[in-house]
Amino acid sequence: MAHPTDDANIESGAEALKTTPLTESHKAAGARMVPFAGYLMPLQYAGIVAEHKATRESAGLFDVSHMGQLRLTEKRPGAAVAWLERLTPSDIGGLADGQARYTVLTNEAGGVVDDLIITRMGEGFRLVVNGARRAAVADHFARYADPDVVVEPLDRALIALQGPAAEAVLAPHVAAPIADLDFMHAVETTAFGVDAMVSRCGYTGEDGFEVSLPNEAAAGAWAALVGDERVSPVGLGARDTLRLEAGLCLYGQDLNEEISPIEAALLWIIPKRRRGEGGFLGDQRILKEIAEGPQKLRVGLAVEGRVPVRAGAPIEIDGAPAGTVSSGGVGPTVGAPIAMGFIDREHAAIGTRLAAIVRGKGVDISVAKLPFLASRTKRKGK
Repeated sequence: MAHPTDDANIESGAEALKTTPLTESHKAAGARMVPFAGYLMPLQYAGIVAEHKATRESAGLFDVSHMGQLRLTEKRPGAAVAWLERLTPSDIGGLADGQARYTVLTNEAGGVVDDLIITRMGEGFRLVVNGARRAAVADHFARYADPDVVVEPLDRALIALQGPAAEAVLAPHVAAPIADLDFMHAVETTAFGVDAMVSRCGYTGEDGFEVSLPNEAAAGAWAALVGDERVSPVGLGARDTLRLEAGLCLYGQDLNEEISPIEAALLWIIPKRRRGEGGFLGDQRILKEIAEGPQKLRVGLAVEGRVPVRAGAPIEIDGAPAGTVSSGGVGPTVGAPIAMGFIDREHAAIGTRLAAIVRGKGVDISVAKLPFLASRTKRKGK
């Protein structure tokens, strides 16, 4: 995750920007700082391509402290699972202790309020939501509040270490044996000398971890990691190119309150049990789209030539409207422009040739398989 994942647009002219516990560390490292999701965040340090390459080849370090962290506890056994399974279409009851799940919060119309990570920790749950959607999620939770479920915002730092060297770099700083930690699992342990939650997850397609720790410990942990020659600090720019190559959604572009999880090609987050029983917000639309197919579908887009196509570009087939680009740019590892977009279902087959309109001219594109790069996350049996 962000994963769990953020608002697509870098804001301009924003007032009263918040800072993370690592803002001064970024400035000291010469980062170019920009407003993002209401926070002052690093866009880049050495450069987007260099940071992207460093993550793919060694280890990239990200400040994701702007994300919202929440703790859920219950006053009645089973209340939290029942509540979360009303608000999401996923199997929350089946989560083992320490297991995490990527899912979405749906609304009554079947759209997506936010995408998030839910982790079962003991008798409660930990949630990580997008920074730009904190207020929307809080409002959503308040609207559907259950008196037996307590939602507590956590004011903690969150850092992510991603890449093939991430495990070797992080392990000496963590008391728990993180080499034994499977993908989408977490452990509460001691890290950098303080109480922390370490999760094996991320939003780059690489193996990696997220570490939630007290704000006052963040700068020391960051310094310890960037002091390792295998680690490069990474900003928002490369964070976006990495998730695009991995075919992962960005809220505000590939997800919003009108787009359903089926249109967003997230059918995989809805298991057979939930498809059969429903019982979650927006289930009427979502189950109908599962049965009949959605009118439009998020797909990968391979771009011919060197001209990148960006979010918002219209897509045509034989001069007729066929969809819209939702995310796009250059994939440094792929070595070519790549994109994702929503295409009318009849044109969404792999290999279908289309055109994206860029500055009034058509750029040849074709529907491509997602992800653009195979995932290298560490899973049991791999």
